[in-house]
Amino acid sequence: MPTETRSVQPFYWLLGSAAVVVVIAGIRAAQSLVVPFLVAAFLAVICTPALQWLQRKRVPSWLALLIVVLAVSMVVLVVVAITTGSINEFIARAPKYEENLKEKQGALTVWLEDRSGPIVKEISEKLDSAVVVKHVAIVLGGLTSAFGNVFLVLLTVLFMLLESSGFPNKLLAMSGGAPSMLDQAEKVRASIVQYISLKTAMSLLTGVLVGIWVWLLEIDFPILWGMMAFFLNYIPNVGSILAAVPAVILALVQHDYPTALIAAGGYAMINIVIGNVLEPRVMGKGLGLSTLVVFVSLVFWGWVLGPVGMLFSVPLTMIVKIIMDSFEETRWLAILVGANPETPSERR
Repeated sequence: MPTETRSVQPFYWLLGSAAVVVVIAGIRAAQSLVVPFLVAAFLAVICTPALQWLQRKRVPSWLALLIVVLAVSMVVLVVVAITTGSINEFIARAPKYEENLKEKQGALTVWLEDRSGPIVKEISEKLDSAVVVKHVAIVLGGLTSAFGNVFLVLLTVLFMLLESSGFPNKLLAMSGGAPSMLDQAEKVRASIVQYISLKTAMSLLTGVLVGIWVWLLEIDFPILWGMMAFFLNYIPNVGSILAAVPAVILALVQHDYPTALIAAGGYAMINIVIGNVLEPRVMGKGLGLSTLVVFVSLVFWGWVLGPVGMLFSVPLTMIVKIIMDSFEETRWLAILVGANPETPSERR
């Protein structure tokens, strides 16, 4: 009997792997439908602590839900309006930015030729720096299409919050009245809410500081770059670099090389302090992923769900890690995808 069980196990692993591939292919095919619901679920998780706080203050459930949904709707609509306006204005100014950047590149080419000879000049002439501005404009223009489903997202958030109150009773019924499944699900839910809430708070702080820094340097569209820093902060390491590139280039286009260096230094300082000092203390070192897993998840979720999948790549992977860490059978996988654990000497 044990021999038969061992011979059947590879078949089940193969069948499970095939099922995962089919599910991933289906999600990718239904990308336009899945993405709005993913954004709605993310917003619903962020709203859950506020809704529970109002209910603990003995605010009627219907009124608490109305307050939360109205507040979220106002914030989302304001963010969409400001971001869309800034993106459209940036796209309109893009040709002027390209022209200024070409002038800067020409001056740099002459300076390099005087000091390094014709080889450096040939290399500099082959590099079209204005292409960077074009790509930034294309990416930002693509983001405006993602805002088209804002009303569908808000409506889905409303129904998700309505459904959340009765979900524990459904789990209890599914488990046949055993409270163990409900307790386990509650622990997983609490961990996910804690991670997303704290990560959102850290990202918001990053976005505010970046927006203020860019505004002090008199770089155009400080609100847009602050929002980009907020969203891309969900991607550790890589996100901070991606958020800094367009603002630093714009600092060069508008001002000079020292201003661009100061802008880059400000981005680096903000992300070092928040990402390496403040965030680990607030969130705990256990809520981390290895650098390789971060990169692979960025590529994988970007391929499955597009640009929005790249933004949510780390939160989605962290949710999977939290779920695996909640069960003894899969805890080894959670340790494998997590950050390097501390050695006994480091703990002391």
